[in-house]
Order: sequence, then structure tokens, then C-alpha cells
Amino acid sequence: MRKPGFFIVGAPRCGTTAMYEYLRLHPQVFMPEHKEPNFFGDDLNHRHGRLTEADYLRLFRDAAPGQRVGEASTWYLYSRTAAREIRQFTAKARIIVMLRNPVDVMHSLHREMVFYRAEDIVDFGSALEAGPDRKRGRRIPRGVRRIETLLYREVVQFADQLERYLATFPSDQVKVLLFDDLRSDASSVYAETLQFLDVDLSFTPRLEPANESKHPRFGPLQDLVVHPPPPFRDLIPHLRRYPIAHRVRSAILAVNSRKAKRAPMDPELRRQLTAELAPEVHRLGELIGRDLRHWTATATSSVA
Repeated sequence: MRKPGFFIVGAPRCGTTAMYEYLRLHPQVFMPEHKEPNFFGDDLNHRHGRLTEADYLRLFRDAAPGQRVGEASTWYLYSRTAAREIRQFTAKARIIVMLRNPVDVMHSLHREMVFYRAEDIVDFGSALEAGPDRKRGRRIPRGVRRIETLLYREVVQFADQLERYLATFPSDQVKVLLFDDLRSDASSVYAETLQFLDVDLSFTPRLEPANESKHPRFGPLQDLVVHPPPPFRDLIPHLRRYPIAHRVRSAILAVNSRKAKRAPMDPELRRQLTAELAPEVHRLGELIGRDLRHWTATATSSVA
């Protein structure tokens, strides 16, 4: 069985889906149709169960000889144990970390959770206030797959999360990419990533935006797909092993989606969150050797 040798570990809403789709286009790279297998991370909430090692490795069985094999699971960065588990699995793993202004990540993640019917507090500020209760297991919406997805402030503790990987892997095995750079010059970031993976740099596909902000067309259909009733819900741990199940689910969600510009964040809330997270941003900038002071500006973002 082929084993993955590189991992896009997160963070959510930081361009990981786009990079996953871009890398899948490369003839020297293999990534399975199943994004987010979340095999690693003993400390994560696995509501639908975890893949067995045999099922996990089966995801990569179609990789051709000589292809770079990888996967993308955005909650590996959040996990306190995934870095160590990945290193035990393959010590030479190459790690791709994708980051973004944490205030925008929280806002965008909230919007996505509303789309997937995993968040029942539509107002972003109110959802943030519910964080302490949710940490204690209260005010959890029906059918949430991961409680972690609703702990918005914890999701963006990027400095601590990155430090875990830098302490676990040699620095030359960890690549940090910024959403800002991907958005402004996707081709350059893609080439940089190909170089990191030691694959042909001359392959230059058309790079389209991916995983943009969206809204369901029909709420009841969305609920049926993301929160299926029994006995279908009981089949999820079994069905998620098969690529066809992911293709069908993705196709239905795509048909039931329409692009929707995210409403801007309340300026005062943005100012408060920016000030609150400024020390985190400063520490992260020192870790990666980048000036991130533009993240501490309070201008309203229109990015999905």
C-alpha cells in the first residue's frame, strides 16, 4: 500500500481546498477524492467514527508509481496530537500549513458552519459569545460533526499550533503559506509548493478560485444531506470509505449552492477582535519571519 508523504494540515478557511484542488491537477501528485479523512488526531471529535488504517491506506491505492502522495485534513493543525502521530506514521512527511488573518478566519468559518447547518446562531458576534458555553458542551446545535468547528477563538491560535509542528518536524519539512499570497498571486504560491514537494515546476494549470462563500438554495435539502435521518445516519461511517459517496454528496451540495457575498463584519466587533488577537499575530509573524502588521489593521474585509 502507498502511504501519504505530504499533508495539508490546515488551517480551515485559509485556501486549503484551493491548494488541494490545484495539486490534484498535477500529473506527478496524487491526492484522493476524500478530502478531510482526518485519520490522525486522537484528541479530535470523530462523530462519525475514524477510518481504520486499512481504509485510510486504501484511499491512496490508485496512486501511480513515482507520484507524490498526500492528503488534506484541515483539523490536523488544530489537534494537539496530530503532528506527533503523523511523524510516527512517516518521519519524512512534508507539512503544508496555510494561514490567514485570524479575524477573517473566524468570520469565514462561522459563515461556512451556517451553510452546513452546523451553526444555529446566525449572528457572528453572538456565536462568539457562545464559545465558553460550547466549550462546556452546552448550546451545541443538532448534528454538529465537530464541536471544534464552533470554538472560533481556539481555531485561530495559530502560533501555538504551528509551534507544535516546528517542534516535531525539521524546519525544511514544514512549509507555511499565506492566504493573502495565494489570493494575490496563486501561480507563484503554486510553483513554490511544487518546489517544496520536488515535482515538475513547468506544469502550469489554470488556477480557479475554490470553496468560495455560498448559501444553500433549499434549506430542507441541505438538512437532508448534511444531517441525514436514521437509518441513513448510521451508514455514514461505512459509506465515507467509498469515493462514490463523497462524489454524490459533493454533487448534491454543489447543485444546492449559490454564491453569496458574505455580509461585512460589524466594524466595532472587528476592531475589538483585531486588538484582542494582535499579540497572537505578532508572535506568529516572528515564527514565520513575515511582517503581518497589515492583519492588525481594522479595514473591513470582503474576502470569503
